[in-house]
Amino acid sequence: MKKDPAINVLGDPLESCSTDPITGFFRDGACNTCAEDTGRHTVCAVLTAEFLVFSKYLGNDLSTPRPEFMFQGLKPGDRWCLCASRFLQAAEEGAGPRIRLEATHSRTLDIVPLDVLIAHACED
Repeated sequence: MKKDPAINVLGDPLESCSTDPITGFFRDGACNTCAEDTGRHTVCAVLTAEFLVFSKYLGNDLSTPRPEFMFQGLKPGDRWCLCASRFLQAAEEGAGPRIRLEATHSRTLDIVPLDVLIAHACED
């Protein structure tokens, strides 16, 4: 798998999203992507309780530990590389988490308009 160039939505080098918990399609801490990443896990989100409930309601339970997959479960405040389409859906429903623009991959812009990303941006 060949990674797409690691550029963020601001046109700068992509920063790390999280190494604790380890995130990303490649589990390298960054929201890198490639052609095989059909879910486009490119949005670096700072998770909220509201988003975790929203995601679970839609069938993607991110908060329950799954030891068989070495997944500890996520909690509010954790940073995680979200699928761009799920982020957009949450944003449209009023449940969009804050995001780190510096750690959100430029390929996100194929799905989510920049103004929506900016509206959800946080400093940390």
